Amino acid sequence: MISNRMKNLHPYVPGEQPKDRQYIKLNANENPYAPSEKVQQALLDFIKNNPMKLALYPDPDSLELHASIADMLNKTGGVLCNAHIDGESVEADEKDRIPFTVTPDMIYSGNGSDEVLSFVFYAFFDSDKRLVLPEFTYSFYPVYAGFYNIDTDIVPMKKDWSLDTEELLSRAEKNKSGLIFANPNAPSGIGLSRAQVREMLKKASPDRIFVVDEAYCDFGGESCIPLLAEFKNLLIVRTFSKSLCGAGMRLGYVVASPEIVNYITTVKNSLNHFPIDALAQVAGNAACKNPAYYCQCAKKVVEERESFQSFLKEKGWDFVSSKTNFVLARHPSVKGEDVYKKIKAEGILVRHFNTKGIEDYVRITIGTKEQMDALKAAIEKI
Repeated sequence: MISNRMKNLHPYVPGEQPKDRQYIKLNANENPYAPSEKVQQALLDFIKNNPMKLALYPDPDSLELHASIADMLNKTGGVLCNAHIDGESVEADEKDRIPFTVTPDMIYSGNGSDEVLSFVFYAFFDSDKRLVLPEFTYSFYPVYAGFYNIDTDIVPMKKDWSLDTEELLSRAEKNKSGLIFANPNAPSGIGLSRAQVREMLKKASPDRIFVVDEAYCDFGGESCIPLLAEFKNLLIVRTFSKSLCGAGMRLGYVVASPEIVNYITTVKNSLNHFPIDALAQVAGNAACKNPAYYCQCAKKVVEERESFQSFLKEKGWDFVSSKTNFVLARHPSVKGEDVYKKIKAEGILVRHFNTKGIEDYVRITIGTKEQMDALKAAIEKI
């Protein structure tokens, strides 16, 4: 009864969502802070003052949201933890400043970056060309490859957990395929510098898409948005789920040339003309207009990450130095699955993967100071 495509699907497995008890949840890379009060108020005002808009279709092109996203990027440089705060105003750090003005027609937004990635796969990756992926990367990439019947060519990581950029480029050229990778990477947490990505782009074919997923960039990466001035095949994917405290809103977006944005919009309009609901548009717009709050949240996450990495080092754990809101770590004498189970027994969820090569590691999302203090206490007890 079902299609051959259906038989070959291997769905994405999200982080555990507990229903039977309350846990400290450090397993899904969510932000530990609530959206700003201005976002909360904007939603309440919208529902109170515009109830009829919930009965009508929202703006299919999210024009106001795109203008707000572009303005936020221009102000912050795309790295919230580095931006300088002065009251409600923010200014990009010198090294993050974008040398041109990001305009609304360079933005496409969708129902979470996962939907955005799906449209990117459909628009730019062909089923007759093997798609090159890093060995350890965001696990939705191979899921989408399977969904669109695209074979993959997996490139091993270097011993230091960094991407083998030369091999990625070599195989992409051999396969005549575009490229996609997360930067900073997941689940390793390591990021390439903008200069390293620029060197990759110089060597890559300008006729093939080059996708950089910057889901975690706001916690210490180097955004590649400035490179859009040089490379028309560059496409950057970003999300509200991590640094903008909006995993429950389901908002993701692309920053690229207007031509690339138009391609993705064509895919969207061939599937679902109204992907972003009215409430999500209101919340996203309000979040972008309150960047100072989110800069503060990102800075607090980075501070806790550095403190936690120092704790792990003191306790003799192995870990990959992270530029994200999580840390990939292992205990030298305890299996990863046992670490996960022992920490869970203390009322805290972390993420364990059964993937060969990282099966002895757990991925730990950075929470609030109180949550991380509880985790440290649990680790010491165990």
